[in-house]
Amino acid sequence: MKITFLGATQTVTGSKFLVHSGDTRILVDCGLYQGYKWLRERNWQPLPLDIDRLDAIVLTHAHLDHSGYIPVLYRQGYRGPVYCHPATRALCEILLADSGNLQEEDARFFSRHQLSKHAEPEPLYDRATAEQSMTLFRPLEFGQVLDLGGMRLHLQPAGHILGAGSLILEAEGKRVGFSGDVGRPDDLFMYPPKPLPELDLLLLESTYGDRRHETTDPFLQMEELVNTTVAGGGIMLIPSFAVGRAQAVQYLLTTLMEQGRIPRLKVFLDSPMAIEVGEIYERFADQHKLSRADCRRMSRTITLVRSVEDSKALADEVYPHIIIAGSGMVTGGRILHHMKRLLSDHRTTLLLTGYQAGGGRGAKLQQGAESVRIHGDWVTNRARIEMLHGLSGHADYVELQQWLAASALTADTRIQLVHGEPDALEAMRDYLRRTSPYRVEIGEYQRILTF
Repeated sequence: MKITFLGATQTVTGSKFLVHSGDTRILVDCGLYQGYKWLRERNWQPLPLDIDRLDAIVLTHAHLDHSGYIPVLYRQGYRGPVYCHPATRALCEILLADSGNLQEEDARFFSRHQLSKHAEPEPLYDRATAEQSMTLFRPLEFGQVLDLGGMRLHLQPAGHILGAGSLILEAEGKRVGFSGDVGRPDDLFMYPPKPLPELDLLLLESTYGDRRHETTDPFLQMEELVNTTVAGGGIMLIPSFAVGRAQAVQYLLTTLMEQGRIPRLKVFLDSPMAIEVGEIYERFADQHKLSRADCRRMSRTITLVRSVEDSKALADEVYPHIIIAGSGMVTGGRILHHMKRLLSDHRTTLLLTGYQAGGGRGAKLQQGAESVRIHGDWVTNRARIEMLHGLSGHADYVELQQWLAASALTADTRIQLVHGEPDALEAMRDYLRRTSPYRVEIGEYQRILTF
């Protein structure tokens, strides 16, 4: 068996692993590179594989760094199956189409401002291609065994987000695990990741390989921040990712209102994508801790804002209130319009709910920037900038080690660390070597591992 590392090596994006056994070839994850330009440029480089000989793609979950390259392969002629959990397919239907939209918008922007070396810059793929690629998707329930040539594989729950799984693959008398992104044991509403079976090799994510999560109670922190904002007569703006994070924020707010810990004020979810994702969470209520009644109660308590006109009309709302809108890293979306209007008001609280990539608006504000550029204009920042802790969907390095310890791995299990920045990978390797019996190495880009 051979495994070629085509992404998520010394970075947290572009997850792709080509597995070759006999005449069978499958691609585990098919992620988009995001972030730094030198990484994004890999999206335009041909993959070192023959699409015509690729038997299948298997996804661990729906996030674009694991699924967003599928329309590229479709555009290049791939017509084989894409296997994933049904909830992953439902989320990909939203995320891939939106990604296609963004690719088109970027191409138009570069063309309009003549920022490309090409006279007519093209998108990596468009919305139509993304939608067409959905015809390749095939359901693979947790625990359902799939035989592909000489390979046998199945997914098992990994927490993290709806539909996320770890892939267990058997071939040539060997068993390999691909962790995917691993959730936390005490996630707000996702179940803990299922322990792994005995494995010869594990490709393990290391996103939080050098960091522990804060122990702050998110309910208590949200309670204090909302009440302080309300007392000052201000507005709370909450940039949020559409998948997982927006639902967690809604759950926090509705629970606190029901318990009388914060006033029953208006909360607006100004994100059509997050609204659609919320409907998927309700449809797959058996996959998380919230019941369908919980999901419906959230949607009744929160005002759902779908149209651009209704989003603009929020400028006329009486203070105080809360607006949840995309995007989580403040890179685009409707949150920018609200920030442009409200960031200079000292009564405003901007509540960040997740990791902010270096150099981005969220990171700059978190570091105390006095102004940020929005839609070409410099906007003065007088708002209170806060970070809500406790909502990460990734296990930290101690939680990952505990997950491994609860699994059936042995001292003979080899571990290749992937999906982490260099410092996180180094720290995770050292920690596991010190606290566990496994043979731990760091995955390398385009390395071919034979065993």
